[in-house]
Amino acid sequence: METVSREEVKASGSTAPSRPYDPAYDPLKSATPGQGRDYAPTYWIDTAGEPPEDDGPVSGDMDADVVIIGSGFTGLSAAIFLAREHGIKATVLEANRVSWGCSTRNGGQAQCASGRLKRSQWIQRYGLDAALKLHEECLAGMATFKALISDIDCDPQPGGHLYVAHRDKVMPSLEKEARLLRNTFGYDARILDAETVKRDWMGDQEAAGAMHEPEGIGIHAGKLAFGYHRKARELGVKIHPSSPVMGFETRGGVHYLQTPGGVVKARAVGIATGGYTSQSLHPSLKNRLLPILSNSIVTRRLTDDEIASCNLWTHQVITDTRILRHYYRLLPDKRLQIGSRSAITGREAPQKKYEDQLIHDVHRKFPTLQGIQIDYSWWGWVDVSHDMMPRIHQPDSRETVYYALGYGGNGVMYSAQAGRRLAQWIAGQGQELDLPIFTSRLPYPNVREMVESRAFAPFRRLGQRMLYRWYHLKDEVL
Repeated sequence: METVSREEVKASGSTAPSRPYDPAYDPLKSATPGQGRDYAPTYWIDTAGEPPEDDGPVSGDMDADVVIIGSGFTGLSAAIFLAREHGIKATVLEANRVSWGCSTRNGGQAQCASGRLKRSQWIQRYGLDAALKLHEECLAGMATFKALISDIDCDPQPGGHLYVAHRDKVMPSLEKEARLLRNTFGYDARILDAETVKRDWMGDQEAAGAMHEPEGIGIHAGKLAFGYHRKARELGVKIHPSSPVMGFETRGGVHYLQTPGGVVKARAVGIATGGYTSQSLHPSLKNRLLPILSNSIVTRRLTDDEIASCNLWTHQVITDTRILRHYYRLLPDKRLQIGSRSAITGREAPQKKYEDQLIHDVHRKFPTLQGIQIDYSWWGWVDVSHDMMPRIHQPDSRETVYYALGYGGNGVMYSAQAGRRLAQWIAGQGQELDLPIFTSRLPYPNVREMVESRAFAPFRRLGQRMLYRWYHLKDEVL
């Protein structure tokens, strides 16, 4: 396999790509995410400035105390907390360019959530006591996130999160959830009627009302990723791009990670590869995640008249109540960004129809923007666990291997807290963590014993197609 030489490092100190972006990459089909591939053509990368200096690809066998696989939000924050709170200087291995995956392809929405389930669903699954503790974990995570970004110029847009009912029939359940948040969790969620939403917040023509929650921040994903990168290296963290892990073997308690440039030996390994986790990376992860695609588009800058015509008076982060939800907001430079779920496979992802669907959704929500120019369009893989909740866990107590995965699209904020918890595990303090997301492994597609054989795994994509059709019916028809 071709490797990147140190002569290919830019004057800025950032390792240059040796291969173009692969728009059809699929983590269920490819053994690795590639080597040295360029970034996806996102708004975040185009407007973040030059990537920071790194330590170049692995260029020979080396020893490391701790290796973090993956240089996105989670991996870099774990490295930061290992250095800050535990005095451990990690080595970060990245297959392509730094923060090449989820961290520079998301919607930049930091919400007070962990995984895809609502608080009421936490109570149903875990009981009230555990649900209350999970809520406190989310609040602590938001505090961690705010502190971590406080000295990073990532264009924060604070103020909360607007959760928009896309149909009248959704409002009763939204009102019930808001009462639960206020009365049980002490979280000041409030209900807004359709007229108030469209007049005072934003003129989404689908809005039948909304729930506003106090915690929520929009950020510039590229600037945040590069800020984490600089912060980590200032703390002594080594970051090696173009260094995919192509083999992972543990002997005598030591981990041997094979990269194209050499073998990296480590005492402990943290896996933070998100939706770009290959099936062959480590046995504890095979068939444990369902990577799903999410598309985003960003318009040209809106004029003041266009903003007024859409009543776009808020810069807060917004999602709607669809199962196949939309996430959207007005960016600081007056562009509209919107994203949603899209293709099933990597091979299908480049098809123009998925971008066209998002453009149609913009017109449906904001009719006065009919025909507006789209300046950016991209897609990326989201790491969804089979029970819709993340895990920060040590899957085998006999091995010093840990992972933080499965955010289900809510990783911008919680990745900072997950990185902190991953650092605790690596530093030998994981037994102090007693919530379900810390004490259990990522589940298989079905928790029943008959599926533990993994026989269901090849049919995940077929099941996903069927589910998407059902979700579309529930969202738009039934």
